[in-house]
Order: sequence, then structure tokens, then C-alpha cells
Amino acid sequence: MTGGWSEIVGQADAVAQLQRAAGDAPGAMTHAWLLTGPPGSGRSNLAYAFAAALLSPPSGIDPEVETLVTARTHPDLVTLSTEGVLITIAQARAVVQRASLAPSSSRHRVVVVEDADRMAERTSNALLKALEEPPPETVWILCAPSEADLLPTIRSRVRTLTLQVPDPAEVARLLVERDGVERDVAERAAREAQSHIGMARRLAQSPEARARRAETLDIAMRVSTSASAVLAAARYVEIATADADALSVERDELERAQALRQLGIEPGGTVPPQLRRQLKELEEAQKQRAKRGMRDGVDRILVDLLSLYRDILMTQLGVGRELVNQAMQPTVQAAADYLARAAVIDVLDAIRLARERIEANVPPLLALEAMLVQAARAAQRR
Repeated sequence: MTGGWSEIVGQADAVAQLQRAAGDAPGAMTHAWLLTGPPGSGRSNLAYAFAAALLSPPSGIDPEVETLVTARTHPDLVTLSTEGVLITIAQARAVVQRASLAPSSSRHRVVVVEDADRMAERTSNALLKALEEPPPETVWILCAPSEADLLPTIRSRVRTLTLQVPDPAEVARLLVERDGVERDVAERAAREAQSHIGMARRLAQSPEARARRAETLDIAMRVSTSASAVLAAARYVEIATADADALSVERDELERAQALRQLGIEPGGTVPPQLRRQLKELEEAQKQRAKRGMRDGVDRILVDLLSLYRDILMTQLGVGRELVNQAMQPTVQAAADYLARAAVIDVLDAIRLARERIEANVPPLLALEAMLVQAARAAQRR
């Protein structure tokens, strides 16, 4: 969700360019944009702030429009994202059809594609013609980690803005001012989240999230044999699943309750056979979201492990910079003293390889086991 331009952190140049475009500055506007940047850089927040500006008068964002965009209920806003692994071609075709309509109450119809990197080639091609020949009032805003995640034919039809990783101090300031987090908690959360805005907020507000992160790092420091590596991998999958469940359980219940209301069924009432198909489809979508949520949770664990072993390597090299895991400084120093530097580099490579394997649909448990076996070998190389 977004609160407009004021909540976009560390992207002054991108905000200025998009404000000029939304304000109808000569030569500033184009029909299709691609916002790229690492996870947590605020791509989606910036996309919806831009959408709110485009759906408002050129003079500035209308608060009522902003409220509707935040709720994703503005009649001239079309969104495309996925709770699963990939956006389906049916979803893409439905969005293309809606994008062809004239705006009903605004100067533009705005299409935001949050997960443009999660489209197979066939799905991307479904969007291609709409990007080539859009109606004059339609504006496309695509979000992806990098240009390389999209087909060249898509990249050639958009104007790209690359976002930077925000400074942890800016993320901490946002947590203090927007969410009322205490400054020391906000600063630690921003640092340990490596400036990922959404994760920093979770770490700042959820003791359970902080505990899960601390456990994942502690487990890595205790892996010393192949047997312990296998056990650690299983525990990581459990932690990632619990993390995904914590995010989805309440949302799933709300979605089911809302679906029942829309079908005219009282809480606790019997669902007529002819309406069970709609609920079955909702349950399947929720299962897909849970699967992606677990994979995302595993990736967050791997990102945290990268930060830990990077801290160890930086300590070994004597690089004078603040540790990501400053609260673990004694543990980091001890590991830096007894681990071979080459072994630490091998573990960093193994973590990166595990992320690539999971992205390529290797079962997370297998990828984690292989990575942690490498960590166990490192513990034996003094």
C-alpha cells in the first residue's frame, strides 16, 4: 500500500521524473514505464503513487483518488499481480481487455503490473500488442527486479527507471514517522532487513519475525556435519512455512468470509452445491499463494544468511564498515577467527547457488540441504 509520494524512500530522482510526467511537463510522459530495482526498494509503492498522480488532476494527487488507489478500487485502475509462481495467460488477457477501455472518471486509465518478471514468454506476448498500440489515455506501469527479467520486445517498448537501494537511515526514519516505531528498534530493523522496506517494518513490529530471523542465523552457526545440515534444512523449511502462515492465515479467513457474504451465505451456514465451485477456486488460489509464500520465506532466510557470512568475510578482511548483524558481533568475530577465508567464500557461493536453484523450481529442501552441507564443510576448514 502507498501513502503517496511522501512515503517513497530514497528515490528522489525517480519521483521527480514521474511527478513531471504526471504534471504534463512537455516531453516527460510516455505510455509505458518499467520500474526496476531490488526487492524492498519500493517499486510497487512508487508505481501506485504514480498511478494516483495520473488519476488525479495535473496539479497534484487528490486525497480521495489516493484512498481509492490504496484500496485498489479506483474504476480507472487496473492491476495485475500473482499470488502464485507465475502470472497466467488468462490473467494477462483479461487485463489487456480492461486496458483497452476508455477512462470513466479520470484523464488516464492506468495499468500496474506488479510482477512483470513472473510472466512466461507466451504470457508476455499477450501484453505485447497492448504495449505496441495502446489507447491514447492508457498508461502501463510494469515492475520487475531488472530489465533482464523481461523479453527484449517488452523492454524496447517501455521507458525504464531504475530504483536504488534506500539508505537504512531513510528506512528507519520512515518507520519512526509512519509507524511510530522507537528509533533504536527502527534502525536495527532497517539494517537487518538491508533496507527492504516491507521486511524492515515486519522486523520492527513483530517479535515473532525477529525471533525467526535470530533462529535461522543461530542454526547456521551450529551446522558442523552432514547430518546436522540435513536437520537444519528441514528446520529452515518449517520456519519459512510458519512465516508464510503468519502472513496468510488472517488474510485467508477474511477472503473466505468476504466470499461467503458476496454469495449471500450467513456465517456458519451451509454452502449450496451450486456455489461450492467459487469457494473451491478461492481455496486453490490460497494454496498457490501459500506455496509462493513458503518459497519467498526460504529466500528471505538465504538473504539473511548471505548477510551473516558477508559480515564474517568483511570482519576477516578488516573492512571498517558497520555489520548488518551488529547485534551478533561477538558471534561474527568468533566465526571470523576460526573459519578459513576461502571456506567463507565457498559458503557465500553456495547460498547464491541455492537461491538460483529455488528460482529454477528445485525443491527448497534439496537446495537448502546442498547449501548447508557446504556450510558444514566450511566449519571443518580452520
